[in-house]
Amino acid sequence: MDDDELLLLTETFRRTMAGASGPALDAALVELGWTEMLGEIPEFAVPMAFRLLGETGAHASLINDLIGEDVPLPFAGGSWVLWHRNHSAATSVLDPELPLEVVESGGATALSPAALAACRRAIGWWLVGTSRTMLSLAREHALSRTQFGKPVAGFQSIRHKLAETFVAIEGAEATLQAATGAAGSSSDDGLSSLLAKAAAGQAALTASKHCQQILGGIGFTEEHDLQRHIKRAHVLDGLFGSTRELTREAGAIIRAQGSAPRLVDL
Repeated sequence: MDDDELLLLTETFRRTMAGASGPALDAALVELGWTEMLGEIPEFAVPMAFRLLGETGAHASLINDLIGEDVPLPFAGGSWVLWHRNHSAATSVLDPELPLEVVESGGATALSPAALAACRRAIGWWLVGTSRTMLSLAREHALSRTQFGKPVAGFQSIRHKLAETFVAIEGAEATLQAATGAAGSSSDDGLSSLLAKAAAGQAALTASKHCQQILGGIGFTEEHDLQRHIKRAHVLDGLFGSTRELTREAGAIIRAQGSAPRLVDL
């Protein structure tokens, strides 16, 4: 596919996700050729689809498609969750829209290192997408909200929060791009994907904190979309290891190796 075709495909996916979620979106994406794209151009399909899930606030069982089967997934704190393809099962307490069920670890199937790394990159792209939407919502509010006769976007503290969020998101995306480029190489040991997921999770947590502070009370209400993205960010951060857990794991790996590997050639 050339660039124009990829851009058109991206916009088609965006419109589809904006109008559907859950099982309906699963079916719609299959019709659009998601399964074929995952097999033929995963380096484009995965970042594009998962990022758009974050931007639109939709959800689908794409992580199950990436693994190839419906199996328990590792979650923060040593727990395990099952992502159901329908909504007949129990859902996440933190984000009721997601069809997640906590399951016993005894029946969990360990993912291969390659599958775990791929899942961490995919969830990382999802986190980046939802972080960008939170930043956009906060920016729009800052430009439209006035205090003392001028937009609050003119206050230095607001600008600092927006800038810090933007830098965190850009850094996370660059880390994900590097990890995606390194995937499958002979030297890839999964550390780049681990760090990319941690960076994306940290960016999402930073966006949640700063954007909530910028919007104030309106950001807590059901009428505003921000609270949906904050819930989503906290759940996704826990999938395949939280930011705190992955940072500690990366530190342990580096200590054991005695040096920090070069993950990107600058």
